[in-house]
Amino acid sequence: MKGKRVIVWFRQDLRLSDNEALTHAINSGEEVYPVFVFDERLFKGKTRFGFPKVGKYRTKFIIESVQNLRDNLRALGSDLIVKVGKPEEIIFSLARQLKSSWVFCNRERTREEVEVQDALERNLWSVGQEIIYSRGKMLYYTQDLPFPITHCPEIFSNFRKEVERFVPVREPLAYPTTFGPVTADIAKTSIPTLEDFGIENFETPPQAFSPKGGETSALERLRYYLWDTDLIKNYKETRNQLLGGDYSSKLSPWLAQGCISPKTIYYELKKYEAERGSNDSTYWLFFELLWRDFFRLMGKKHENQIFLKGGIKQEIDPAWQDNRNLLQLWIEGRTGVPFIDANMRELALSGFMSNRGRQNVASFLVKDLHVNWQLGASYFESVLIDYDVTSNWCNWNYVAGVGNDPRENRYFNILSQARRYDPKGTYVKAWLPELESVPEQKVHRPDQLSTEEQRSSQVKIGADYPRSMISMSRWD
Repeated sequence: MKGKRVIVWFRQDLRLSDNEALTHAINSGEEVYPVFVFDERLFKGKTRFGFPKVGKYRTKFIIESVQNLRDNLRALGSDLIVKVGKPEEIIFSLARQLKSSWVFCNRERTREEVEVQDALERNLWSVGQEIIYSRGKMLYYTQDLPFPITHCPEIFSNFRKEVERFVPVREPLAYPTTFGPVTADIAKTSIPTLEDFGIENFETPPQAFSPKGGETSALERLRYYLWDTDLIKNYKETRNQLLGGDYSSKLSPWLAQGCISPKTIYYELKKYEAERGSNDSTYWLFFELLWRDFFRLMGKKHENQIFLKGGIKQEIDPAWQDNRNLLQLWIEGRTGVPFIDANMRELALSGFMSNRGRQNVASFLVKDLHVNWQLGASYFESVLIDYDVTSNWCNWNYVAGVGNDPRENRYFNILSQARRYDPKGTYVKAWLPELESVPEQKVHRPDQLSTEEQRSSQVKIGADYPRSMISMSRWD
């Protein structure tokens, strides 16, 4: 039985293809009203440690994604209602106005998102309406897994072995072809600008990765990385590089906002393998999608523990301190360790950092500076253009030693990592121009520059570039 009017609430699923909530809404309602709400608590709020909840790079990306979603809906004869406020109030008010039958949305599983959807559900119950939940984040359906969430393996390799060979990935849902006509008189709404959120327009440096939000751009990126360039064939070999746009798929910003689904990527990958061949690199992209599912399942299984200082293991290192001075030097890229500083400046100036960089800067903050890992995770939450709740917090659990890492006391030798992944200092010099003339054999150890070498390199250590916060000889 179809309802007269239904609402589909877009959240972190800003796409039309393979969108289960949208598909259910179209099949269930004679009139479908798509809605997106910029939650004021996110776009105007702070994290518990005082950082902007959604930083400027992600805000811009989301605005672009919402605009693209509206454009794609209009192309089908529909539209997108866009509001700023609290979703549980705005969508409730809209449901009362429309006298809708149901609100459809893709369910979220982490604390803040659950509180919002629960509040909306309670409000709707008061007028005899309800939310119908779907799933929209994962490669696998939880009901297809060979175990209940509470029994999900704690170690990724065990999870992978139980899932990848035995559980099929369901095919993506089709892109809608049409929407029924709408009759309700809904005022046209505008999409907010950066200025509406107190953010000035900005540009990123030319060497930065600067993706445009939206489903259209996501599909273009997927096509480029697989079909146009065959870059996927060398992904496993190049994924740990640091500079440029092509060393990895760079699909994470679109995945985080749901501009593309992991199932869509998986099936396009399978199509590519069938036509052009498979290898370790094509498998490795699937492998990374598995990691996303695993962390999402850990968020479901352990709930709020992933945000707590003791993490999943509920173990707190007494050495961890909320040292804001050390944290600020790390954030600004002024630690005096070039590999760390280059990565942190890239993040500050673009909202992006390679996975290799993220592991190193996180390890340095926690294991070398002994700063509470939650501060670093909170800063990443604010700044990352591809912030995903469970991927971010579970990765920080992992590096801090309170998560799912099977190895005890994992530690990154920063100097060894720098020399391995940036042997000529090309990446460091791209983000630390003050070290541009330093000889490549000392670019990762500017503390070893003699007075004459500093003069010839036009850099004075302690003035133009800071002295190292720690003794770098520990890594030799």
